[in-house]
Amino acid sequence: MRFLQSWVINTLAVLVAAMILHKHISYDNQPQNLLVAALLLGILNAFVRPILMLIALPLLIFTLGLFTLVINALLLYLVGALLQPHFQVDSFGYAFLGAIIISVISVALNVLTGNARVSVQRRPPNPPNDKPGGGDGPVIDV
Repeated sequence: MRFLQSWVINTLAVLVAAMILHKHISYDNQPQNLLVAALLLGILNAFVRPILMLIALPLLIFTLGLFTLVINALLLYLVGALLQPHFQVDSFGYAFLGAIIISVISVALNVLTGNARVSVQRRPPNPPNDKPGGGDGPVIDV
């Protein structure tokens, strides 16, 4: 069920990117081609992206993770090359812009649907301390 929800979110994100960059990221007006492109992008993200992330680890560390956008653009450009007559990406620059749009839309939809991988956990508060002067605070020896 989670895979299906992720696929729908990815498809909507690719659709929004194709609508915004309609002259440069396009598909022939058949929805099944958009579904196939989103499925192929999801498969590449699941299997090829971790390998590329491992290979590009020094660049990822050096750019503080921003090189991930280049990897996402590369995968989107690859999907466009593999599905050439039905799904097209004009250049790597537009693939980069499309990857940014897809990333933002995917994160927003994942947060809205509760499918996000980020979770916030709170620690329980410390019990009150009966010692005068605060108790278990830092100790400075002089």
